[in-house]
Amino acid sequence: MGQTFNGSETIGDIVAGFPGASNLLREYQIDFCCGGSRTLSAVLEQQQIDKSAFLARLNQMFQQAQEKRGQDTDWREASLSDLIDHIVQTHHAYLLKELPLLSEFTTKILRVHGQLHPELAQLHKLFHQMKMELEQHLITEEEMVFPLIRKAEQTGAETDISKAAHTIEELEADHSAVGTLLKEMRAVTQDYRLPEGACRTYTLTFQKLEELESDLFEHIHLENNVLFPRVKR
Repeated sequence: MGQTFNGSETIGDIVAGFPGASNLLREYQIDFCCGGSRTLSAVLEQQQIDKSAFLARLNQMFQQAQEKRGQDTDWREASLSDLIDHIVQTHHAYLLKELPLLSEFTTKILRVHGQLHPELAQLHKLFHQMKMELEQHLITEEEMVFPLIRKAEQTGAETDISKAAHTIEELEADHSAVGTLLKEMRAVTQDYRLPEGACRTYTLTFQKLEELESDLFEHIHLENNVLFPRVKR
């Protein structure tokens, strides 16, 4: 990665080399996890975002980050086992903690406010569909796929590498499904816009759903754009 970005880079490569870019991408609602294979120029054109202004901000952020270098781990250079440990201990642990809480919160606000805000029924349905898929997904990763990747890294055997790479396709499909559900949840809530006079639980639920979305973007990015490509090559 050069000293500046020009738009020809893929979204996934940008965030892999400069994790801080994820904040700017989220601000513009640019998908950097499931849509990480697209070039920045193509995305900016599709979403009608001023390319010059965006690149100026991105490169300014990058230069500032360079001056504080050392704070972020470059997961492209870490061992696969270390990267997997980070994903499990950070992102999987977060989901296991937050998904049950958000299940309670989305159910509570539907029960209390659903008559005035019928969109909460669709939000409740979408969230619980995603919750079920994520819980199954975490089990598949931790019990089957990640052990295969660790073994492939240790042995270097072509058969182990092939087995690990083969299992990844299903996980990438899961990620796409989760990405679609996140977009639908954001759409049905009009970008998590709170109604006038929203109670504390309503407010907290929307805040936590946005935090969940943010963490999932980082989580899926690390797998789709860093871990999986390293296993496949």
